[in-house]
Amino acid sequence: MVAPPLVQIRKALDDSGLQSAIYSSTARLMHKRSSALADPLAGEFQQWREQAHQLKKHTLENLDYYLELFETRLAERGGKVIYARDGGEVANFVIKLCKDKNARLLVKSKSMTTEEIDLREHVEEQQIETVETDLGEWIVQLARERPSHIVAPALHKTRYDVAALFTEKLGVEREDVPEKQTLIARRTLREKFLASDVGMTGANYLVAESGSVVVIENEGNARLCSSVPRIQIAVAGIEKLIPRAADLATFLKVLGRSATGQPLTVYTSFLTGPRREAEIDGPEEFYVVLLDNGRTKLLADRNKRQSLYCIRCGACLNHCPVYRKIGGHNYPWVYSGPIGAIITPQYHGIMQEAWLPYASSLCGACAEVCPVKIDIPQILLDLRAEAVKAKTREGESRLERLGFRLWAWLMSHPRLYEMSSLMRGSVSPDEANGWTSQAPALLNVGPLRSWLSQRDLPPAPAKTFRRLWRERSAGGSGAGGNS
Repeated sequence: MVAPPLVQIRKALDDSGLQSAIYSSTARLMHKRSSALADPLAGEFQQWREQAHQLKKHTLENLDYYLELFETRLAERGGKVIYARDGGEVANFVIKLCKDKNARLLVKSKSMTTEEIDLREHVEEQQIETVETDLGEWIVQLARERPSHIVAPALHKTRYDVAALFTEKLGVEREDVPEKQTLIARRTLREKFLASDVGMTGANYLVAESGSVVVIENEGNARLCSSVPRIQIAVAGIEKLIPRAADLATFLKVLGRSATGQPLTVYTSFLTGPRREAEIDGPEEFYVVLLDNGRTKLLADRNKRQSLYCIRCGACLNHCPVYRKIGGHNYPWVYSGPIGAIITPQYHGIMQEAWLPYASSLCGACAEVCPVKIDIPQILLDLRAEAVKAKTREGESRLERLGFRLWAWLMSHPRLYEMSSLMRGSVSPDEANGWTSQAPALLNVGPLRSWLSQRDLPPAPAKTFRRLWRERSAGGSGAGGNS
């Protein structure tokens, strides 16, 4: 079983600059979401959430039908669907296509699916220049890092970090003003767009009835990736399908408000096959790579299948107290926060990342803000149960099982339980004098010591519940007192 990266987590907790960057960015996104939902136009938001939930449920329960329909409709418009079982098959297809077309420069828009399979790194190994064109993604590419947030990849960096990075990597004069930093990025990336041979995007949605790839963004870089190069590739997970274009009305309303607090994202592009004869821009060849990479494994479990409903808005990350403290880079995979905590163990195997379902306070904020109503806390509990069963099979939880048996035995013997509650007072902090004299030795025990190293043990009450009950009964209060 892989343990959590405690050294890196403690380092992140001690980094005041990182803490400030994460807290200020997530707080800003939370505020924008709250403001967007307070607008009268969002009065039906809860209904939209339920509609989005039911649409995702219906699509995944009929995924085979919608996959075939999407492939048929796209082929009718001159496009081609490529099915890929894993990241290796995606990389092989992209590399072969680039070599066959003698392509040396590939420009890419933001795509969590391609980050999931390290596609850019595989393509670059073949001496094919690959450039991220989303500002945040480009920043983390220059820094040789992975995204720390689903929506805001460079959320962990301040403008001063970006200024130093641009000076180091681009050789430009240091510039701390964000607006001027974006001008530097625009000047550099525009040259890449014009020289590119292949453009690659992800997909927010795949519309089955029309064979359309829907890409949603705020910068316009994805639109350039899909219109300037002569070859266009869209890489998407099979769960991105929705039945009809009319269904987009629901998803667009919940996505923008949940992700960035916008009623509607700035650019919404419908990509449906290569350029027609009467069109002046667009690619000559159009490919859609549909990736499994473990998704069908999640489909098999009806209870946890809703993990695939995710539309990658990032709202659960912004509201998660754990993510806001440790940041995205302390999660083992590209997906961080609550959604990462439930899909990573399912994709990689529960014993590979068994600690992730426990990286949660179970406060429920993630479920409250999820625009497609994924019951993340319940899935976390289900995964915790799976982790315990897996540990039992591997003989790793004998001590834990023994502890629970002792606890159950104690709870079934009232007199002994009462004695233990009296002992509790002797190992609790005294509000006036600190720890009692007996406490340090009793607390200097392996598991309890570790547990208390990150938590405060509240002081014990002056009287136990049993004692209070006896005094109340002796006073003749009966059962008619206030409840």
